[in-house]
Amino acid sequence: MMLSSILSLPVTGMRCAACAARVEKAVQQVAGVAWVNVDLAGGKVIVTPASDAGPSLPAAIVEVLSQAGYPARTDSHRLALTGLRCASCAVRVEKALRAVPGVIDVTISQPTGIALVDGAGVDRIDLAAAVTDAGYGVAMAEDAPFPTAGPVPEAGGTVAAGPGRTLADTAWRGEGARAGVALALCLPLLSPMLGGPALPPLAQLALGSIVQFGLGWPFYRGAWRALRHGTASMDVLVVLGTLAGWGLSGWLLLTAHPGHMPHLYYEASAVIIAMLLLGRWLEDRARRRTGAAIEALMALRPQVARIRRDGGEQVLPLEQVRRGDVALVRPGEVVPVDGAILEGETHLDESMITGESLPVARGPDGRVTGGAMNLDGFIAVRADALGADSTLSRVIRMVEAAGAAKAPIQRLVDKVSAVFVPVILVLAILTLAGWLLAGVGLERAMVNAVSVLVIACPCALGLATPTALMVGMGVAARAGILIRDAEALERARDITCVAFDKTGTLTDGKPAVLAVRRAAGLGEADILRLAAALQAGSAHPLARAVLDAMPDVPAAATVRTLAGRGVEGRADGRALLLGNERLMVERGIDIGVLAAAAADPAVRGRTLSYLAADGQALGLIAFGDRVKHTAPAAIARLRALGVRSIMLTGDSQGAAAAVAAGLGLDDVQAGLLPEDKGAALARLKSAGNVVAMVGDGINDAPALAAADIGIAMGTGTDIAMRAAGVTLMRGDPSLVADAIAVSRRTVIKIRQNLFWAFIYNVVGVPLAMAGLLNPMLAGAAMALSSVCVVTNALTLRRWRPGG
Repeated sequence: MMLSSILSLPVTGMRCAACAARVEKAVQQVAGVAWVNVDLAGGKVIVTPASDAGPSLPAAIVEVLSQAGYPARTDSHRLALTGLRCASCAVRVEKALRAVPGVIDVTISQPTGIALVDGAGVDRIDLAAAVTDAGYGVAMAEDAPFPTAGPVPEAGGTVAAGPGRTLADTAWRGEGARAGVALALCLPLLSPMLGGPALPPLAQLALGSIVQFGLGWPFYRGAWRALRHGTASMDVLVVLGTLAGWGLSGWLLLTAHPGHMPHLYYEASAVIIAMLLLGRWLEDRARRRTGAAIEALMALRPQVARIRRDGGEQVLPLEQVRRGDVALVRPGEVVPVDGAILEGETHLDESMITGESLPVARGPDGRVTGGAMNLDGFIAVRADALGADSTLSRVIRMVEAAGAAKAPIQRLVDKVSAVFVPVILVLAILTLAGWLLAGVGLERAMVNAVSVLVIACPCALGLATPTALMVGMGVAARAGILIRDAEALERARDITCVAFDKTGTLTDGKPAVLAVRRAAGLGEADILRLAAALQAGSAHPLARAVLDAMPDVPAAATVRTLAGRGVEGRADGRALLLGNERLMVERGIDIGVLAAAAADPAVRGRTLSYLAADGQALGLIAFGDRVKHTAPAAIARLRALGVRSIMLTGDSQGAAAAVAAGLGLDDVQAGLLPEDKGAALARLKSAGNVVAMVGDGINDAPALAAADIGIAMGTGTDIAMRAAGVTLMRGDPSLVADAIAVSRRTVIKIRQNLFWAFIYNVVGVPLAMAGLLNPMLAGAAMALSSVCVVTNALTLRRWRPGG
């Protein structure tokens, strides 16, 4: 398909004519571009494709704009698909969506039936039309997990999925009823096998036809869709196989001698359809559980919010809430928006978002996340992020996108699935011809060919990877580990070395009082009390550390700040001085009496402040970035997994060594600039390591992108999180080991599923061709194989952090 329509791409960062000229030059270099016009005022670049331009042109333009430093703003669409029954179905829909002009990327999750489409200037209607033209459907709204129908909840509540609440529930229960009726109608046909009398031929014809054409109608509909578009699917195999058995029975019935009871195969065709319907129902039942993490997250999203507006309170649908509105949240209600607390104090349950099991305290100016449960206090929250910009929506999109993305191992499976059905059709024809040539007669040859068609369904093969990915990423998300895509998950299992940033990653990221040493006379508590009196009115980070260590101390009198050196004032009738070594030297105060204290290993390499009174040194306070209490255990767990741990920091060698003491790190490199961290990672990778970089700051973004796997702390900057393949929603370094562990467990499940799916077909098809497999058993085994693959994937839900 050639691209013929004009593309209009919104571009960010164009501020002047020179920017527009650079954008125009960059786009002109893309193959397939006939003409370029840059609308500086509108912030757009308008491209006329050449006559031979292909559908990949929009992606090429977006890539060039990004490299030039003017990224295009792309659209993201979420489509819920109907009619997907096998991997080849997903491949056909993906191909149809990629052919829509402006589409850049498409990922389809077969377990959930969700298609995520990135495009430039692409209309959702065009995407739905492409899906329909391919023979499938788009069934639900873009932002809903299922098309819901039900009452609007009270403010702070959510819509919980309940019986009969969704169209998906209704369809799923309908499939179960269809399978139950089909099995019930099969029982009389199986009477001879159960020791009972055989039904008259016309009764067998009637029951077999009801199952074949009535209850089995979904297979005919799917086969017609596929054949109408020139493709073959699982439904084509089922229809050909069962219709052959039904037709053979009809032929034997018509040509039978009077008074002779022919051997009919209505029970085989009927049982195959009944077992496939049952298998589909069980498979769907299991597959619905693979999306449990997404559904649980979506259930957190409130539908309405109580807003303070025009001097009163209004309960509004969430889409009517504006940025800057004040949301009022009572105890027991769900926080509807991301924002900051303006009034009140409370404890919040953020476990579904961060994985933190304990409630967290929040007060004025504290940040809150939409979807958190307000436990015990009234709060008023300023709305800072709404809808798609909220943390919860970003988490949902990441989990969905990760589950829909293809792991490298899945790309091979897709290629196999795409050619599998045509190959099986050829093998069935060869089986029929071979047995006819062997002289066994039409009846035996048809039975063997039907067995080949029935057993060869590639459902298990197509479900092996995506179901395991969905479950693995879902349990990781519940633990506070967000994995951006399937490739990151598969790569994480191979990590051999983890490089940590120091500040904010292994440490709390803010100064704290780590040690107090005295010269003579006063105790350590008195030194802290006097220092706190001098710092009572200061907002300096070191002052806050002192006040945290010694709160509620009366302020000293006549306090004066000495820029870059310290502070002076009066307390307890004494002239006090608190500052660095330079200040002490300037005032002629001898700090030699504290030289031994400054050389203490617990103090050496720290930031030191000296306290003096009336010209005499009283003691010193050592400040440092406190190591997170979970860091030592995190490093120990990595070592148990066979993973090396190193620290790359821009801080001084002394500060780095102080933090590293007791952590058991394999290496420490200090004094590094951002580009130095990238070079250090390159050296580790060239030595054969698969390297993960863990960081939280803007300066860590280059290193996160340069590593094999970037792991960002969710407590850090958005830039770091966008550059990383894995985001830890809590600032807990022990989640790094959990991310590696869940990755390894998920990849093991993928390989187990693929092994059983491949073995099933490799063994089953030859047996069927050799006439050693009954069609009924083939149908039952084929249906159950998909259920087994999904059930095996669901065992991942037992994984727990720290396990």
